[in-house]
Amino acid sequence: MCGITGFISSNIINYTGVLNTMISKMNHRGPDSHGIYYNENLKTGLGHARLSIVDLSEAGHQPMFSPSNRYKIVFNGEIYNHITIRNKLNKDYRIDWKGTSDTETILIAFENWGIDKTIEHLVGMFAIALIDEKEEKLFLIRDRMGEKPLYYGWVNENFVFASDIKSISSVPLFSNKINRNSLALFLKHSSIPEPYSIYENVFKLEVGHILIIDISTGNTSKKEYWSTTKIANENNETKYTGSANEAVSKLDELLTESVGIQMQADVPLGAFLSGGVDSSTVVALMQKQSTKKVNTFSIGFEQKEYNEAKYAKQVAEHIGTNHHDMYMSNKDVLDIVPKVSQIYTEPFSESSLIPTFLVSKIAKEKVTVSLTGDAGDELFCGYDRYRLANNSWNKSSKVPYFLRKGISAGITNMPKSALETFLFPFNGRKNRTGKKINMVDKVLKMSPLLGFKERAEFYHFGFMSHNLQSTDWVLNSEKEPTFFNNNTLKVDSYLAEMMAVDLMTYLPNNNLVKVDRAAMANSLETRVPMLDHRIVEFAMSLPLNYKIREGVDKWVLREVLYKHVPKKLIERPKMGFAVPLAEWLRGPLKDWCENLINEKRLNEEGFFNVSIVRKKWKEHLSKKRNWENQLWDVIVFQAWLDEQKNL
Repeated sequence: MCGITGFISSNIINYTGVLNTMISKMNHRGPDSHGIYYNENLKTGLGHARLSIVDLSEAGHQPMFSPSNRYKIVFNGEIYNHITIRNKLNKDYRIDWKGTSDTETILIAFENWGIDKTIEHLVGMFAIALIDEKEEKLFLIRDRMGEKPLYYGWVNENFVFASDIKSISSVPLFSNKINRNSLALFLKHSSIPEPYSIYENVFKLEVGHILIIDISTGNTSKKEYWSTTKIANENNETKYTGSANEAVSKLDELLTESVGIQMQADVPLGAFLSGGVDSSTVVALMQKQSTKKVNTFSIGFEQKEYNEAKYAKQVAEHIGTNHHDMYMSNKDVLDIVPKVSQIYTEPFSESSLIPTFLVSKIAKEKVTVSLTGDAGDELFCGYDRYRLANNSWNKSSKVPYFLRKGISAGITNMPKSALETFLFPFNGRKNRTGKKINMVDKVLKMSPLLGFKERAEFYHFGFMSHNLQSTDWVLNSEKEPTFFNNNTLKVDSYLAEMMAVDLMTYLPNNNLVKVDRAAMANSLETRVPMLDHRIVEFAMSLPLNYKIREGVDKWVLREVLYKHVPKKLIERPKMGFAVPLAEWLRGPLKDWCENLINEKRLNEEGFFNVSIVRKKWKEHLSKKRNWENQLWDVIVFQAWLDEQKNL
């Protein structure tokens, strides 16, 4: 795990100073060593911050040059099958290897196989910058599922790129404005989806893409080498035809291999363990292949309804790992909140980032690499929202659209007093944590669902967006097209469609961003065995009844797990993690929030519609409505804005 950066310059004079500054802004991604390279003729520079994982010697230092000196590379990530690739290269070419790093492996492959064939062979996570000095081209390459970040764009007519957007904003005379359209997207999704970034003229390279820059002309082109949409559509026609038991055996084989090759490291290695299906499966397969006890890590919380630490400990004891847990108080968690804008250098407001950061922090005390169970929900239909959306759509779609739309509009426009009277008999209902439900608020938030005509928008707007009027909240903003405006999925099953959508949107833009930034803030590398692209392809080929069977989600994955861990240790209601944000905004965080969104400040900065924000804030404080998610996004952006002023 590392950080990469660089530029093609039209007016940068002090290239050494600029590259070193860009590297310093992401030192947490690679504190072990730094390196730079600059080609005076091409005016092109590369920078690298190294977190040493494989080949800790100087032979793994970057930037790295190919034997012919044609190619120069900086690389962030891990190629898990690089030994296999080396063996293939050795059969056909006489190679004088300098070391044992995966960077050298892919560099030699690029020189002998070319770009396309090399990428096809890679199993791993990666963000790569490669200069071809013969053709005078710069290639930026991002992995298939989006595990590693890669930003690029233009600053004062210079083409720049980096693993961290803060490196780009450190370029001299950086003056790119905040992209108000991206800010509106952030208020919808709690993150900024690719290809956009918080700044104008700065972008995220899409997953599974290669960006090619002609150094002499500055012209750019882009091509996709991996498409989750294509795989989903192909599997809609050619599903896996093996039996359920054969599917379990095949998944066991694939997961065992993936976990095995991802355990390769020249530094201490462990795993996050929540005690749920996904992380328990990964840990069980790790311990099965390890000659010593695997280090596992979990976080416990004072709130019993969110505390899974005791279950993680039980699973760890059964598997036989060397388990480490730490219990956090509300104060410990609250102390992290003001630091979010330092950890996430682009606005990001998923509340589950807090436990992810904390578990990364305790893991770093023992290991440098940690495996995670991420992606199990997206691949094997584990999210509760899938079933909720599916059931809701099946019921509501039976009602004629014109009638649904009318009911939705009627509820929205109904006087609040009338709605309160109508819902009075339902007052007193409580959620699973015992908290009283505000029925008026709940109905007003759910009623827009009736107004959606198609199932794709029903899921997008009803379950994956929490601010449908975000462009009204952000001044001078317009709606930007995203995946949802060009959804070319053609799958029969609604559940399969939702999983595919999440693999292309929620996973790379939310979950993987959360894990990567939280871990790298602690200089910890995380690896995700379930995102081996061969597992992704297999999972997407499975019939739905192999994923949900007799009301049990992730059935095929559970069957793999139950070979190693008793069902009784796993079968329990899913907890997840959610801070009591609504109460915190009214209580311990109230003064901090008020300072960030007070009327004078909002007017001076000019990003938000002050009347909307202040009205929602007052309604939230009075408990008339719960606007925690919408307000939290605004507050996180304001805190991020403060951080930029202090740089």
